[in-house]
Amino acid sequence: MTSFCPTTDAAAPGFFAGRTISELATALRAGRTTSVELTRHALEAIAGSGPRVNAFAHVDAAGALAAARQADREIGEGLDRGPLHGLPTGIKDMIDVVGLPTTAGSAHLDGRVARTDAACVRRLRRAGAVIVGKTTTHEFAYGPTGDRSVHGPTRNPRDLTRMAGGSSAGSAAAVAAGMVAFALGTDTGGSVRIPSALCGVVGFKPAYDAIPTHGVLPLSRTLDHVGVHAPTVRDCLTVHDVLARREGPGHRLDGAADAGLAPDAGLAPDTGRVGWLTEEAPAAGDPRVAATVRRALETAVGTVPDVVWRRARACREVFSAVQGAEASALHAQRMERAPGLYDEEVLRRLRAASAVSPERYAAALDTRAALVRAVGELFGRHDVLALPTVPITAPPLGAREVAPDGRVIPVRDALLSLTSPWNVLGLPAFSVPAGTVDGLPVALQLVCRPGDEAKVAALAHRLTP
Repeated sequence: MTSFCPTTDAAAPGFFAGRTISELATALRAGRTTSVELTRHALEAIAGSGPRVNAFAHVDAAGALAAARQADREIGEGLDRGPLHGLPTGIKDMIDVVGLPTTAGSAHLDGRVARTDAACVRRLRRAGAVIVGKTTTHEFAYGPTGDRSVHGPTRNPRDLTRMAGGSSAGSAAAVAAGMVAFALGTDTGGSVRIPSALCGVVGFKPAYDAIPTHGVLPLSRTLDHVGVHAPTVRDCLTVHDVLARREGPGHRLDGAADAGLAPDAGLAPDTGRVGWLTEEAPAAGDPRVAATVRRALETAVGTVPDVVWRRARACREVFSAVQGAEASALHAQRMERAPGLYDEEVLRRLRAASAVSPERYAAALDTRAALVRAVGELFGRHDVLALPTVPITAPPLGAREVAPDGRVIPVRDALLSLTSPWNVLGLPAFSVPAGTVDGLPVALQLVCRPGDEAKVAALAHRLTP
């Protein structure tokens, strides 16, 4: 379970802080609470600390309470839609929810109201989840800082003077502040895992195309993923199982582990199947972050061997070319027609991305295919690859450079450096809280092959929150 340890500048924790989906589902079915009560807790938390954190772009109180009353009727009549039935959630403002605005944090889409639900939202509704509103995003999801939006910057609930990270800033902040039981985000280069790491919750980017993106505003079609923010890895997998329509861990409502998900399932006693991923020329960051994260891992499972990945830089170069080309193509008409409606920083990045030539894009796709084949060598020796999620702690709001060890580092480059390769490769990747540095959360990133997510859950179960 993720604990909430407020500092002087922290937002007051809401009802859902530290409460798992399993615990909430059990309480609902035992009659100790109702969906209406849970939804009111969510709305009160949003109203209480929401204006300071700025995690929600739009709140649908009436719609949420109506859905909660329906959930209570169904549960009372014996219709149980599963572990998410009756639980409040937030949806990133890149994902369509019928009747609610989808603005992508941009003045370009002011007044746009979704006519249908995105595929992932339809699946949540079938599972009985209660949608309380749309969470904030970096404009058009094109940035990892979460502080460039027509709705204003999203603040980190752990320290309101710090950025929440992005682009799924509001979803991570809403879970960290205890406003909702879980939330959906999107992840193109780390946009679920980065804010989860900075805010101190679990974030999960599933395998590419595991969760349908129909009805999600695109940024980079071959890199976009729908992901989950929640208090625990098991909670993330519970939501993933609903969205991906597959059987798996997390469906028991009594809090017990499912078959195949015992605490040590799938891990060798000597943890030789877990490798600590390093690079020949490591990305710049705060060395205390990597040390803290590795110490948390090895305290839980013992000594973990180094695994040198010599293609990380190539992955980042592919990411830059592919995302740049695809994002600039999607925005070409808007940039020509109404450039003044963009945030200035986002517009500069889109214009710079327009310089990616068709030849560079095609070469990047070829390199990407080779990298996907090459990463298989690492998983021939290891089931789970471990590394920090981001190499720095949450920067101050508005900061674009930091110097944690005396070297000046661009914030954007640092935030994306360790997450973007896994979008290129399309592999499942989790961000799990792993301690603090200077009172700010740091996180462990755990990467696996599709189908091995239960091994990550077993490993995460052994980590000290």
